Amino acid sequence: MRFVDLFCGGGFGARGAVLAGSTPVLAVDSWDVAASTYKDNFPDAEVVCSSIEDVSPRELARHYNPDALLTSPECVSHSIARGSRPACEKSRETAMGFVPWLEAMNPRWLIVENVNRMKRWIRHNELIDTIKSYGYTVNDLYLNAADFGVPQSRKRMFLVCSRDGCVVTRDELVRWHGKTPQNAASIIDWSGKYKSKSLYIESRAKPTIQRAERAIRALGTGVPFIVVYYGSDYAGGWQTIDVPLRTVTTIDRFGLVTWEGKTPYLRMLQPPELLKAMGSGAMHKLTYGTRREKIRLCGNGVCSPVIEALFRWMAQIDEAIKTQAA
Repeated sequence: MRFVDLFCGGGFGARGAVLAGSTPVLAVDSWDVAASTYKDNFPDAEVVCSSIEDVSPRELARHYNPDALLTSPECVSHSIARGSRPACEKSRETAMGFVPWLEAMNPRWLIVENVNRMKRWIRHNELIDTIKSYGYTVNDLYLNAADFGVPQSRKRMFLVCSRDGCVVTRDELVRWHGKTPQNAASIIDWSGKYKSKSLYIESRAKPTIQRAERAIRALGTGVPFIVVYYGSDYAGGWQTIDVPLRTVTTIDRFGLVTWEGKTPYLRMLQPPELLKAMGSGAMHKLTYGTRREKIRLCGNGVCSPVIEALFRWMAQIDEAIKTQAA
């Protein structure tokens, strides 16, 4: 299955599609670090560093005939992660930007990924109706990456759209994929490669210490845990490591607390660990960008195993259709 990847980011979603046996032929992203990372991982794909509005899909359709269109429009103005900042309608409008590509390339499959709060957008129903107007059946799914063996709880909306009228539910997809659950401990590099500092150094912010002390009161001394910054779920600012990591964001969010005797030490999780939390792990390269930019790549990404599950299901459907036709 050949696919075109819009808002491609660092290629985490594409990694899942490739693991399912599919091939990226064209990818587009306006951020140079993302485009370079994608090209580094998929050198045979054409990668265009540009806004999709500045590229002609009709011109490109002459050279590519994709089976699937994979698209992850900007989510910042739909997400609660922006906090109290006002939503940018121009950012939200990127969700409609793939429509000319859909019309020009006419793929059998379309996948649209975004935060679930996108459904509150005033034009969400218009988006669904527009996709349907091109002859697609739309499966509106709410998927948690943790259900697909990802060591991260990452809940996202997926519009899985078929030109052949195919229907799938979340429960069916999870049962069919059948991956073993993973926890936060599985992504952590325990080798000592990344150095920690005492929790109680003078420069440590008071709220950070308070978050850690809440965890210590609950768990006792000697038990490692994760301090969670920028939380909004009233979970106390920490989590245990025997459950999936909470959602990876575009900024430093997770600090690992370990112990030397009765003294707690703290360090931030590093990009290779966050890469594992995206389900990509050692198979995916993060060569380009600063540490902060690599974290942003992860926070903007799509978890690889979820896309792998979708593409394996799509390929199975395609094979069944071909068999019936024969």
